[in-house]
Amino acid sequence: MNYVVAILADRIQAEAAYCALEAASLPVEQVSILGRGYKSADEFGFLDPAKPAKKQALLMATWLVPFGLAAGFAFNAATDFDLVSAAGVWGNRLIGALLGGVAAAMGSFFVGGGVGLAVGGGDALPYRNRLSAGKYLVVVSGTPNITNQATRILKQFDPENIQGYVEPDL
Repeated sequence: MNYVVAILADRIQAEAAYCALEAASLPVEQVSILGRGYKSADEFGFLDPAKPAKKQALLMATWLVPFGLAAGFAFNAATDFDLVSAAGVWGNRLIGALLGGVAAAMGSFFVGGGVGLAVGGGDALPYRNRLSAGKYLVVVSGTPNITNQATRILKQFDPENIQGYVEPDL
């Protein structure tokens, strides 16, 4: 499935573009307007960038925390560093393991979550920001001949941006 997304400045332009697409005999069930009074980003299906970020952080934590526990234990065993005198040798190694696990969890949260938040949503985040700024999106989905025809029509309305996408085959 191919998509064309055009960002238009106001509702009047978005409605005019929709009418032009309809007049060109494009299937109206494949044309959507997103913005105030129309579909929201969630209703249309744009990814919330926080969901992939959380998934990435949890995925990293499942691998990093056990390694952090082992590394903290090994570091304390190698250095014989006395963290808490009253804990004894094995108590200090367990404290070292816990500190290593905490460090790994923090790394997975900040790196995995931060990177996932930055790149996890792809173009969904800029589109959400444009919708929040009061812009309107006209989205056309379909075969390449439909999206090519829609692109030619949408360019007449001088959109801020027009972007084409091809959905990967799964």
